[in-house]
Amino acid sequence: MTGAASVEPLDPQDAMRYIGGRGLNVARLVREIDLDVDPLSPENVLLVGVGPLDGTLFPGAARVNFTSKSPQTGILGDSNAGGFFGPELKFAGYDQVIIRGRAARLSYLFISDDGVQLLPAEDLAGLDVWETQSALLARHGRRAQVACVGPAAERGVKFSGIFCNLVRAAARTGMGAVMASKGLKAIVVRGTRPLEVASPEEFLALVKALDARILSHPEYKPRVALGTTRLVSALNAAGCLATRHFKTGRFEHAAEVSGEALAARLRVKGKACFSCTIPCSRFFEVKSGPHAGLKSEGPEFEGLAAFTSRVGAGDLEAGLATLDICNRAGMDAIATAECVSFAMECFERGIISREEADGLDLTWGNSDAVRTLVRKIASREGFGDVLADGVREAARRIGRGSEDLAMHVKGLELFMADLRGLKGYALGNAVASRGGDHLRSEPSFELTGDAEAAERRFGAREAAFRLEHKGKGRVVKHFEELCALADSLDACKNTIANMEVLPFDDAANILRAATGLEFDGAGVQAACERIVNVERCFLVALGIRRKDDTLPKRFREEPMPAGCGATSGSTVALDEMLDEYYEARGWDVATGVPTASTLRRLGLDDWLGRLEDRGVPQIRQ
Repeated sequence: MTGAASVEPLDPQDAMRYIGGRGLNVARLVREIDLDVDPLSPENVLLVGVGPLDGTLFPGAARVNFTSKSPQTGILGDSNAGGFFGPELKFAGYDQVIIRGRAARLSYLFISDDGVQLLPAEDLAGLDVWETQSALLARHGRRAQVACVGPAAERGVKFSGIFCNLVRAAARTGMGAVMASKGLKAIVVRGTRPLEVASPEEFLALVKALDARILSHPEYKPRVALGTTRLVSALNAAGCLATRHFKTGRFEHAAEVSGEALAARLRVKGKACFSCTIPCSRFFEVKSGPHAGLKSEGPEFEGLAAFTSRVGAGDLEAGLATLDICNRAGMDAIATAECVSFAMECFERGIISREEADGLDLTWGNSDAVRTLVRKIASREGFGDVLADGVREAARRIGRGSEDLAMHVKGLELFMADLRGLKGYALGNAVASRGGDHLRSEPSFELTGDAEAAERRFGAREAAFRLEHKGKGRVVKHFEELCALADSLDACKNTIANMEVLPFDDAANILRAATGLEFDGAGVQAACERIVNVERCFLVALGIRRKDDTLPKRFREEPMPAGCGATSGSTVALDEMLDEYYEARGWDVATGVPTASTLRRLGLDDWLGRLEDRGVPQIRQ
């Protein structure tokens, strides 16, 4: 990275084919890199992309995508964050930033209306996320927006993320490690240009109609009240809350660490992203006890359960304090919690000793030991270094049967729900393009219990029930495309995926009014399907096949224990769902490779040659 920058106009054809954000990023990524590139080498690229509606009045169009080849998984790396950074990049006049090479010294990018500058950042070395953002806001003004990495990324923790607005984390797949490998501590953006839409009156009318649908939706008030934190209670009641590293689905202290408890005891006020209609976040403060003085935004469900139920700890304030350490160091809370809880189960089973764990007593619920281990991971100190490359690599290093305990898919750690109680989510995690990930599909329809809608929409009444397998292949395909839409608009999944308030035809109308491009509903849905297929082709080119679309052994072979209500006795029958999913996708059922006819239908003919060159058999048939 030399600091040299050039600007190129956005290709309207690319915008029609990939919309923006995640879509444009992956389309550009596969053109930019040698697919075999070392993710932490200068030859890898880091893309920063926003959607076409970022910065407008469209509800929740506030997100930003960071995309690269992942150093954590070795496949697609992609993660996004809400807050205010995305709109600011749009105000500066940019839809996408491509970062190549490596800076000769620690630096940060400053992007403004006037261009891009590479500035020295040696004085920021080792600062945590909060300290870095504070220092750069003091330098560039409080109206600037900062995306930065913490000390964990500088020390090479492979699941380190990129953080905006203190705790708004693009945490997954190690995008912070990629940014740090380029010698970048941060990206600062200050934009003041006005945004114009092609048809202002039509755009405003469409946004008002969408706002009305959101405000009248039955999910609106619960989401404003608790956001995703309500899932601690909901999943515990269903018997599928990740508890003591998925040993069971019910946590005896769930009420004490729930979203309701957080709201009643610690919530100060609500918070929202730019242009949000559902202010689902919150600001909290701990006013008494050993963690008095702790103040922060959030957490989401994942952060809340990460250092409570997952590690068997019933102390809410202690869990929040550990999450704060994780956030300030700049690490993915899901991956960190998996590494810690994996180590605790290994300790319980005698696979690792206290001496191997640097003298830590990793008994379930020992919050002090959990906090110490998180600090060790962030600094790659002692046993923390064993865990700092992710749970897959940790299990490989430890061995002794620990591989069966590592809860990941394709190297990415699983979230805070037990997949034995959520069959659609189980399939979604197995096939997600960035590894074990619930946010690539979010098939929440399986929680509705609406059998008639399930039969009408997905051809199987069972699709509306979380413990059934039939119909889930078609459900996951549909919600993958809604999530691709949300990620490419860089808008909130609460509304687009979970509440389903933006059908493809309506999305096309809003895109047409905003951009002046001739979007239609079928074209928008095809763009979303195209994004999923390009990502799959990327994975196929790297050797991913049906055998890799799997789940940890526990979910497939160990029935959920007694005491978990209707979920007790349940396992995931993945093969049946995979068959249905591949058929719905137009992929070869035996291998999980997109067929030639599917790629041609989506205008992805170029991948036929690329996959053939990579030794993928029969791809042209």
